[in-house]
Amino acid sequence: MKYPAFFDEVPSISLYDPLAEFLGAAEGGILQYGYLDAVRLAGHSCPTVASAYWASCKALATLYPGATPVRGDIRAEFSQDSTSGVTGVIANVVSMLTGAMSDNGFKGIGGRFDRRKHLFFAVEMPAEMRFTRLDTQQTLQLTVNLKRVPASPKLPALMASCIANNASPAETAEFRQLWQERVRSILLDHRDDPQVFVITHT
Repeated sequence: MKYPAFFDEVPSISLYDPLAEFLGAAEGGILQYGYLDAVRLAGHSCPTVASAYWASCKALATLYPGATPVRGDIRAEFSQDSTSGVTGVIANVVSMLTGAMSDNGFKGIGGRFDRRKHLFFAVEMPAEMRFTRLDTQQTLQLTVNLKRVPASPKLPALMASCIANNASPAETAEFRQLWQERVRSILLDHRDDPQVFVITHT
């Protein structure tokens, strides 16, 4: 699988999943995820997938300072409904990293490892997302402001030509390059920008 080289420059995240350890899926229960995993899950790389991946990484690092985050022990909430805008896409990436699921999640084994009722939508809050560490009830809210990472002004016309299937090979290549350049900028240039990834402690 060939993909843009910058994918490998995006920091990965290591998580401890007690279910993975219990079932022998990973030594010590340690799972590692990178941006490419989010791309494989979504089937594409875009600003939404990129911001969902990095917002999750930042939230988990903040909730578990100096420690390995525990997958399956996080509640994730969204202010929008799952069918509103790109909330569903974001939630899929958040769920992959946190293990949080709604009623369709893993039911657990012997009363342990239940992943249900950890993912909620249409929750009243001032931010876009809220992450809660279930063992300590420590909570943070997070909003992503992608307007702070503008796209190339050439993108709308190039995208329109590609959608209409009348773009030249050169225009198609330029569209793809400019599209992924914005993704790269979000993940590498702005990953520590507090005006893009806005975290509020509650």
